[in-house]
Amino acid sequence: MPIQYGDRVYIYIDDGKDYILTIQEGKEFSTHKGNILHDDIAGKNYGEYVLTTKGNKVYLLPVGIIENIYHMRRSSQIVYPKDLGFILLMLDIKEGDRLIDVGLGSGSMTAAMARLVGHTGRVYAYEKREDMISLAIQNLTIWKLIDRVTIKQRDIEIGFDEKDINAIFLDVPQPWDYLKQCWEALAGGGRLGIISPTAGQIMESLRCLSKLPFIMVEVWENLFRQYKPDPYTFRPYDRMVAHTTYMIFARKVNDN
Repeated sequence: MPIQYGDRVYIYIDDGKDYILTIQEGKEFSTHKGNILHDDIAGKNYGEYVLTTKGNKVYLLPVGIIENIYHMRRSSQIVYPKDLGFILLMLDIKEGDRLIDVGLGSGSMTAAMARLVGHTGRVYAYEKREDMISLAIQNLTIWKLIDRVTIKQRDIEIGFDEKDINAIFLDVPQPWDYLKQCWEALAGGGRLGIISPTAGQIMESLRCLSKLPFIMVEVWENLFRQYKPDPYTFRPYDRMVAHTTYMIFARKVNDN
């Protein structure tokens, strides 16, 4: 289907610069390679290109979740994509699941979850800060995922409203304070995911997990290295994103 006014388009330039534009009649977007005329984009198909006012090609691509995350408005640290995908797999998130995301932030993890649970599932996002909630609602609305999410502004110390949840993701400074509440909300066999940036946090969470009916406790760290896609000088990039966070995964059992 051709691109229409109102569509969001991922703009890619050969030198690696990229943008996300919402196409509007009569608008222009300025880049270092010249201006992009929105009217030139309307009617084109994804995968095609248009020329800037300086004659440079810019490619028109659909916006994916990875582009949304990298270009989103944010006011806090996000879960890095290298960790996010692994977390989604380890929590076994699928169509129809009911999930809890604690620490909504700017909404990137909630969005990734909502995309997978589909229209038959639900993500319950808990966040204390009103400014974070406002920003997350904006992002989720732009990505057309807000209808799959219920946002609750409160501390989870008193527990969750939901029961028999498939998986819970915990992204808070002191996750060990809320492990009992997570156990009570999870369905039997349900999955718990925790992220923390420091070893001390992980050790305290492990100590507290050992006192509750959780099994299959695992701790992971992902180290990814990107390579230069050049067939003649193929080698790693000089810099890499190394440590971003530690991740704990566990499953609930009824072992009273």
